[in-house]
Amino acid sequence: MIRTGQEYKDSLSTDRAIWVNGERVKDVTTHPMFAPIVDIRARIHDMAHEQATREVMSYIDDTTGQRNSVANKLPLTVQDWHDKRSAIDAVLDEARGVVTRVGDETVGEMWSLFDGQDVLDEVDPRFSANIRRHIDRAVREDPFHVSANTDPKGDRSLRPQDQDPDMLLHVVRETDSGIVVRGAKYETAAAYANQAFTKPTIANWGDSELSDYAVGFILDMNAPGLKYICRTGFAGRAPADDYPLSNRVDEVDTLVIFDDVEIPWEDVLFYRHTRAATFIRSTLHRYSALPFTYRNLRLADLMIGAALWNVKQTGLERQQAVQEKLAQLACYREGINAHLTAAIAMGTTSPGGLLMPEQSLLYTGRVLATTQLPAMMHLARELCGGQICITPDAASFANPETAPWLEKYYSINDGWVADDRRRLLAFARDLLNSDYAGHRLTFQLFAQSPPFAHLAAVYRNFDWEGPLQMVRSAAGLSDRVAGGATR
Repeated sequence: MIRTGQEYKDSLSTDRAIWVNGERVKDVTTHPMFAPIVDIRARIHDMAHEQATREVMSYIDDTTGQRNSVANKLPLTVQDWHDKRSAIDAVLDEARGVVTRVGDETVGEMWSLFDGQDVLDEVDPRFSANIRRHIDRAVREDPFHVSANTDPKGDRSLRPQDQDPDMLLHVVRETDSGIVVRGAKYETAAAYANQAFTKPTIANWGDSELSDYAVGFILDMNAPGLKYICRTGFAGRAPADDYPLSNRVDEVDTLVIFDDVEIPWEDVLFYRHTRAATFIRSTLHRYSALPFTYRNLRLADLMIGAALWNVKQTGLERQQAVQEKLAQLACYREGINAHLTAAIAMGTTSPGGLLMPEQSLLYTGRVLATTQLPAMMHLARELCGGQICITPDAASFANPETAPWLEKYYSINDGWVADDRRRLLAFARDLLNSDYAGHRLTFQLFAQSPPFAHLAAVYRNFDWEGPLQMVRSAAGLSDRVAGGATR
């Protein structure tokens, strides 16, 4: 059944080997750099129980009669996807910011492999049985599921065998119980998650010698041999009054070290199977790209809101130049919305029987959302004005010696007093200008895959045949002209 927030916190073993800032972390649920985001993840569980949000966050399974999470539900209908969007809205409203790696964006990666069961069966039917069991477990047991994708990689001009082989995660031996793996992965939220879909990142699987690296499995984050080395969190580094988002919704990224970690056979999804590795790399985001890209829509809403409040405060909203910039932000937001809404409406049945968003629309929407984000952030900075980078801190507004001056120069009228002005500027600074803002910008550009991979996904899924045939007819080309959109 669906868990409570406390049950989630209790599932995070205090025996995990976690470090941040050179410090060994005894308990991520109370450590100041982890506690805010852990609390948000716990709230997601609790929201599924509370009267005000239960119907949005959960559903009753027709077969078992149990209440399960909407985020983990297999998408079978258009309505299922609309329900997922509503659940994301509820979570982000509660967080009062954008959180990405909280489970709904990563669980869909398993659904892609669910569609490839025939590929898994080529090696061992146990592997397709494993993916079915883990998907069912995700629905029934409500774990916090994340994604393990990027390796350190080392020198990319060399094959893994020609350098330290541990630069890419690989199998070092088999046991009666499973496989033993060594290497490292970068994983956002790993230190406070329950499990991860761990998969390879090599793009070219033509070399059979790479088969030891062609491995995918579900990782229990409490497994012995794992070590978590985290980047410095933003929470607690500066006062929350000055950096509200940094202190509330920072998601901590981690280098996860696999020091001869044994993966039970029942958790292995494919192994020594380069075709399965190729399949998962090409289809990995056919579902997860939708909730991932939906975060950009919500980020656009935050930028529009911050910019619009600022021009309203300063009386500039009627100027044509200001309205044009706001319209550009609105076009960006609605462009994302249109792609996602159409991808759902035109969805098709996948090989596994799921409702798969129309892939060309989904991937082109993702390209729009990620490639235009830097320009939209800069546009929002322009609308917020230079005060977001020069406004004094909250302590100065509270100090009796400086407060009267700041009250004088930051009060605009009876409706906009200095404290409201300071709060808006602090929020906009953290959203657009802070260390946290810069990190989030890079994260959004590379979190699912780098921009070239986004374009490669578009190339693989766009219907090139339609334009070819249109021009064949319009130009009067003979039937001898070779067809085929991907030649």
